[in-house]
Amino acid sequence: MTTGASTGTAALPPLEKSGPHRRRLGLVSIVACFGGLLFGYDTGVVNGSEGPMAADLGLSLLQLGVFVGLLPFGAAAGALLCGRLSDAIGRRRAIILLAVLFFGGVLLVVFAPGGDGEFSLVGYAMALAGRLVLGLAVGGASTVVPVYLAELAPYEIRGSITGRNELAIVSGQLAAFVVNALIATVFGTEGHVWRFMFAMCAIPAIALFVGMLRMPESPRWLVEHGRREDALAVLRTIRTVPRAEAELEQIDVVAEEESRGRVGLGALLRNKWLVRIVAVGFGLSMIQSLTGISTVMFFGTRVLEESGMTPGQAVLANISFGVVAVIGGVVAVRNMDRVNRRTTFLLGLALTTSCHLLISLAAVVFPEGNPARPFVILVLVVAFVLAMQTFLNVAVWVWLAEIFPLHMRGLGMGIAAVGGWLVQGVLAILMPTLLASIGLVGAFLMFAVIGVASLLYVWRLVPETRGRTLEALEEDVTTGAIHAIGRVRRARARR
Repeated sequence: MTTGASTGTAALPPLEKSGPHRRRLGLVSIVACFGGLLFGYDTGVVNGSEGPMAADLGLSLLQLGVFVGLLPFGAAAGALLCGRLSDAIGRRRAIILLAVLFFGGVLLVVFAPGGDGEFSLVGYAMALAGRLVLGLAVGGASTVVPVYLAELAPYEIRGSITGRNELAIVSGQLAAFVVNALIATVFGTEGHVWRFMFAMCAIPAIALFVGMLRMPESPRWLVEHGRREDALAVLRTIRTVPRAEAELEQIDVVAEEESRGRVGLGALLRNKWLVRIVAVGFGLSMIQSLTGISTVMFFGTRVLEESGMTPGQAVLANISFGVVAVIGGVVAVRNMDRVNRRTTFLLGLALTTSCHLLISLAAVVFPEGNPARPFVILVLVVAFVLAMQTFLNVAVWVWLAEIFPLHMRGLGMGIAAVGGWLVQGVLAILMPTLLASIGLVGAFLMFAVIGVASLLYVWRLVPETRGRTLEALEEDVTTGAIHAIGRVRRARARR
């Protein structure tokens, strides 16, 4: 790879702080983030609807767990397939396809036949098919939307722009919790009420489809596919003309180097440093899910019922998880371009692991029947969600969106995301049974042990990415220099 100022940051004109270009970039990010909103709603809607659905369709705990867990498994496939697809057909077209999948999956779930407590194999199979399609869409959104935003954003504010997608995700989860609570309050928790909860997802799916029809393609993808003039036209809508031309020159350097060799999977397998960074990303994605955040977002009402709340109290209290998730997301986006990614990861893991230990301790100190037990555990779980959203969720997806080289960015992001989705799928299937068998103490103690190991993983293996252009990062990732930079910085920190 070419080194030096050609892909550095020194040659770029200053970024304008306001004006029509920044407003245009803001509009593009808002529309694209409807994908994140759908991601959040579809992962959160089951939290509060799973009980009424199981009762209406006559599902056992295992059958319910399979339904809930099928989305993460579908998301693992969707992340890998859509990441590769976005490299081939473009980020914009891939997101439009995702909108169609979101809408189709909702229809399958909502119109699944059966109900009134009688199990229907056809209805269950149709609901599973819809859940699988939604999983494909969620996984695709988790991969393509952050990459699209990262490739459109200037490096100075790439963290906050890309982080908006995670803020949209938690906003979607909050919306699902609030809608579920409102519907349950007005219509109760029996019968077909769960269908109305799922049906609301169709609205943002339509908005995403219509909105993306008017949005531009990623300029970096356009350059990679030989459409340089189109890329410049896009950049001029979201940058000043001097800045757009300077960024295009940097992109040209990398694209020219890539055109001389293999790209995509072939380039990945032939370069040990690319294999290493994908493996690190795979592990980081797993770590994010192994904190147990999906347990709270999928089964928050069940966790609160296990602590001693009634079903009605649990549905209402569950909204607090969504509220603090949004608050944490806002804080994270504001700090994303101010605090190093590694620092954020380490602080977040230290806080979430401490919360796990405190939840386990509280479940022992306040035995079942103690009136303070559910409220103490509620406060601690809220603290866990706040720490998770403030320091881990946003930062992890931003890091994954910027660490991989252009020619395999969608593929690398997809492979890495598979790790997290597989973990979430296993936890979703097992958690109803685990909570019933080992209780809160065992479940959160397990997460605490994993948290300690995760801290060591991040400290030793995860490199820093903040404050550098995607092209400069690509040089260091491809040559392995990024790992040497990390070792030097850790050595300085020990002095």
